[in-house]
Amino acid sequence: MTRPAIPVVSYQDLVGPRAERQRAIATLGQALEETGFFILEPHPVSPEVVRRAYQVATEFFALPNAAKTQYALPEHQGKGGFSSFGSERAKGHSMPDLKEFWHVNHHSLADDSGAPWPQEVPSFRPVMTRLYQQLMACAEVLLAACSDYLAQPSDWLGAMATGGNTVLRLVHYPPVGQAAPGSLRAAPHEDINLITLLCEATAPGLEILTQAGQWLPIQTTPGQIVVDTGDMLQNLTNGLFKSTTHRVVNPQSGSQARLSMPFFVHPRPETDLTPLHSLVDRTGGVPQFPPITAADYLAQRLREIQVASVG
Repeated sequence: MTRPAIPVVSYQDLVGPRAERQRAIATLGQALEETGFFILEPHPVSPEVVRRAYQVATEFFALPNAAKTQYALPEHQGKGGFSSFGSERAKGHSMPDLKEFWHVNHHSLADDSGAPWPQEVPSFRPVMTRLYQQLMACAEVLLAACSDYLAQPSDWLGAMATGGNTVLRLVHYPPVGQAAPGSLRAAPHEDINLITLLCEATAPGLEILTQAGQWLPIQTTPGQIVVDTGDMLQNLTNGLFKSTTHRVVNPQSGSQARLSMPFFVHPRPETDLTPLHSLVDRTGGVPQFPPITAADYLAQRLREIQVASVG
């Protein structure tokens, strides 16, 4: 049986003439309704910035654990920094994920934040700052397209994300070796936020759960970004946009490492995520998700996955 394809959306069309933009918006919206995922190709993020980001991330994660854990101090909570191997587990799963990661967020980008940056890798901060800024600019275009598809003002979702707790997560999946039974690089989960942008990873492993209950491998190539709906946007749209379960499976070769760089676009904490009335009408007339603020939603989910606040 032929596997279903993930729809491809052209960034150039999204910023192009009206007719091309409307077709691209329709493809984008239908993809988020049906699968919760699409591939953006081409995209405006510099290939050289992506390459350099992976290079400096590799340098950081190659440091001894003692050097890395100095950036995981409690006083840095909410300002970004390092989270050690096995420090996070997916909601409903008892085994920790086989990964370590670094967060870059809006606090850590502020010059006076006192946020940690790895002094051992001097180019880490400028490179990650450029990547964050380019991904944010791309996300703003995608949020406008989502807003238009949902028959809202073009700046509806973008205004929510302005000043939000958006996070660039640099994830290192070390070689798994003899992994404990049932443990995965990232157990099945859904993203928490509005939308996620994922630059091409350095190795395969990402899979999404189709409506037919099958796991579909997704491997991007250079020049592609995978975009998916998070739970917050699913809540806000009353389920019109799907937040799809996905995972990162262990490699066939236990010696293979993997790096990825998801960009989680969050709204401001005070944002009301109550399903919009007009979108309730489009989805059967009955609210399927609760009234809740972004701050309360995020706090609830972070408790469930046992990870410190991102904001």
